[in-house]
Amino acid sequence: MHDLVVVGAGPYGLSIAAHAAAAGLDVRILGRPMASWRDHMPAGMFLKSEPGASNLSDPAGEDTLTAYCAGRGLAAEHGGALPIDTFTGYGLWFAGRLPVEVEEREVIGVVPERDGFSVTAGDGRPPLRTRTVAMAVGVLPFACRPGALRGLPTALASHSSDHRDLSRFHGTDVAVVGAGQAALETAALLAEAGARPTVVARAGALRWNAPPRPLGRRSLAALTAPHSALGTGWPSWVWSELPWAVRHLPAAMRVHIAQTALGPAGAWWLRERFEAAVPVLLGHRLLRAAPAPGGGVRIEVATAEGDGGLDVLETGHVIAATGFVPDLRRLTMLDPALREGIATVRGTRAPALGAGFESSSPGLFFAGLPAAPTFGPAMRFVHGATFTAERLVRGVRRRLRSTPCAVAGARAGRGMVPRPGGVRRTLPGRPGQPVRR
Repeated sequence: MHDLVVVGAGPYGLSIAAHAAAAGLDVRILGRPMASWRDHMPAGMFLKSEPGASNLSDPAGEDTLTAYCAGRGLAAEHGGALPIDTFTGYGLWFAGRLPVEVEEREVIGVVPERDGFSVTAGDGRPPLRTRTVAMAVGVLPFACRPGALRGLPTALASHSSDHRDLSRFHGTDVAVVGAGQAALETAALLAEAGARPTVVARAGALRWNAPPRPLGRRSLAALTAPHSALGTGWPSWVWSELPWAVRHLPAAMRVHIAQTALGPAGAWWLRERFEAAVPVLLGHRLLRAAPAPGGGVRIEVATAEGDGGLDVLETGHVIAATGFVPDLRRLTMLDPALREGIATVRGTRAPALGAGFESSSPGLFFAGLPAAPTFGPAMRFVHGATFTAERLVRGVRRRLRSTPCAVAGARAGRGMVPRPGGVRRTLPGRPGQPVRR
């Protein structure tokens, strides 16, 4: 019986595993490392967040993005755009330095048992039995597709997260639905790949983030508009630095913050590339879409003001860059009775979580996007992994202490760390510190 199984090996899952191993827990982590970044983001994309806000979390604070880049002659500087491939390489490097093996196995079943859970992967091997589970599945299960597109075949309509290679659209008219960074950068990359994109957005105008302010500023400027991992200004600072405080706000306020704070906007470094290459249809919302008689897609869009205006467009393909919405119903690997019994944040289908990220189902924890309606918008970004990993592992340890015969520290030993193959190594004089391979 394991102490913890982490489902997912993206930034949150890897960070949780690092902290759990350092705490002496018997932990297993299942998933393809950095899968969404490696497989579902177009080549040529850049990270929107600042490099300093893009660290995964290990207890010693040593395995930073800066440390990875410094040893490879790469730049990770404030105000500079970081290529997705560099960030992916960093995540894989971090995974390789964990004191536990990342098992590239797809979880297809999480079933509650009397004293924990049974976790089944799709490779036919026996299920893992564990006292606690951390669901760190990333954003891909929660891709939001407009209702008008759901009946179309994938050859005609897709989500922005479906594409690693946009060259297949060379010479094709493509409508990109959305007004955020994913929509704007996808459209720019399409144009650069030889496609003919058009952005269709409900917004009346596109928003562009300003270049980040210098880190070294006069004290008055820093006081009136503090810098944080999620941007400049007091609201961004609160979302970035005080997720625990957000949790104590009324549910309706938390949901509103999670849905609206740090809303759709393009990165400052993208604007010139985009405006030079991509036409935009603003103030329009998608009504209907159907296969066009001559091939491609026929879409109807109405003016967002509802004045009766209607436009009909024909295009070869539609890409919905319409974000991700946490919804427990999408987590089909969870046992149906377990999934339906989890308490949710009022007004959402996201799990209601305690201070340690534990759901109403004892021993079942959630990290990343599903935690946003509880802890705020930081959970939508890599930056939230540090807060999450520390608090979630603390919550797991509390749960283990409250479970009979589940005191992990007594079994693992002070300063003991799980290693691949079940071998443990002791760190003399440094309890709980992870061992590096």
